[in-house]
Amino acid sequence: MDHSAWKPKANPWLIAATVALAAFMEVLDTSIANVALPHIAGDLGASQDQGTWVLTSYLVANAIVLPAGAWASSVIGRRNFFLSCIAIFTVSSFLCGIAPSLPILLLSRVLQGTGGGGLQPMAQAIMADSFDEKRRGQAFALYGLVAVLAPSIGPTLGGWITDNYSWRWIFYINIPVGILAFLLVTRLVEDPPWIAPSRKNLRNLDYVGLGFLTLAMGGMQIFLDKGQEKDWFGSDFIRVFAACFALGMIGLIWWEFKVKNPIMNLRLFRYKNFAICCLLMLLVGGVLNAATVLQPQFMQSLLGYTATIAGEALTGGGIALIIVMPLAGAAVGRFAARNLVMIGFAFFAFSFYYSSTHVTPNMSFWDNTILRIMQVLPIPFAFISITNAAYVGLPREASNQVSGIINFVRNVGGSILIALTGAGVVQRSAFHASRLQNFMQPNSPGYAAQLSASTSFFQGVVNSKADAGAMAQANIYNQLNQQAAVLAYQDIYRVLCWVSVCLVLFGLLLSKNRPGQGAPKGEAVH
Repeated sequence: MDHSAWKPKANPWLIAATVALAAFMEVLDTSIANVALPHIAGDLGASQDQGTWVLTSYLVANAIVLPAGAWASSVIGRRNFFLSCIAIFTVSSFLCGIAPSLPILLLSRVLQGTGGGGLQPMAQAIMADSFDEKRRGQAFALYGLVAVLAPSIGPTLGGWITDNYSWRWIFYINIPVGILAFLLVTRLVEDPPWIAPSRKNLRNLDYVGLGFLTLAMGGMQIFLDKGQEKDWFGSDFIRVFAACFALGMIGLIWWEFKVKNPIMNLRLFRYKNFAICCLLMLLVGGVLNAATVLQPQFMQSLLGYTATIAGEALTGGGIALIIVMPLAGAAVGRFAARNLVMIGFAFFAFSFYYSSTHVTPNMSFWDNTILRIMQVLPIPFAFISITNAAYVGLPREASNQVSGIINFVRNVGGSILIALTGAGVVQRSAFHASRLQNFMQPNSPGYAAQLSASTSFFQGVVNSKADAGAMAQANIYNQLNQQAAVLAYQDIYRVLCWVSVCLVLFGLLLSKNRPGQGAPKGEAVH
């Protein structure tokens, strides 16, 4: 049956705003707890190391549920599944807020991640089906704003709430938003005719695939989360979870191509355009998440900014996104996705090169604001274009699977590059510190002059010349470590620049489809 003429009864933009509200709530929650971890750990009698499981437990559950949305929709319908996810997320947010101990909080976070895992892909799939191809890019601009802006303001909002109220309120604020989203979805959202849920599909769940997916994602997240702390492959603990990740991924790929009703329809990768979009989104998710973590980390650790001030410095980037997102959405309907993707990645490369040359210990507040604006300007063109291009040439019945996989790879890319760039900063800082220490020799004229000047300064503070000399050496050593860290951040930004250059080249592989039209013939690779 031809369903191409179907249109939702409600205004598509009301539908888009409604599902975007639910997605915003979920995306925000992935980052809002970051700055509150010391408060959570201290309040619940846990160590800082144990507190990080508040993040990990959520991410693991979230990643496992992301690809399962298509199956759940086939059982109870997409609208009902979306409503169930909102309800689970809202109730579990309340449970997180009242948790009396760390184990209860972790169980609540797993439940919250389970509910949140279905919100992003279902919101995206609902948007894709509510708009025709010519206007779909504008709708994805709204979704892109949610996906990028929420992680940017999450740490700042979480820090402000924690400082002024309590860490428990970072979970309580989800409750009114969840209730509003639930009521709006009930009134506005409907399933298209090609979604025909049946309870018979309940027994068709790919349990083996789900098991491999759980093994892979659990292993990956623990491997990435604890790798730097445990010295990576120097630890048996890390090697075990790295093996879990590798075996889980190999088993998942093997099984999903073999089973009749896979939890992740990897056969979609036979469509060249979709496969390339997934690769690009994997790297885009990594690049933009890494950039979102690196700059506030730099401002707080090296410039002495509080979480609130760092967030204010990032505000300019949020304003720029609000302005540019609609323009990028309109551009998707006028220009080929391939061209916009390449332009976006070229801007990424330039912005990261600029970052590598302008990150210094003497940066002002406005320097950081300008840096953030430059880093976010390319996001709409790359993000919206790839999201839109991923659906091109695929049957509308596959939209649930497409949205699940494209969000899955974006989250995986973010987890990988956040961990790798964080480890890179630590390792490169140690490397540069070791090199700079070679100049701290008694026979070095520069070091001798600096030590003498510092000693004279501290003699005005303390009476003992020995104490003044020790304080001078400690001061120089602190300056050395700060300079080493700055050089490390510059190195990481240069790496991200080269990654972005590679993405420009990958963009050439996308099909030359015309905006608002289907993919060229021969898109599927059999």
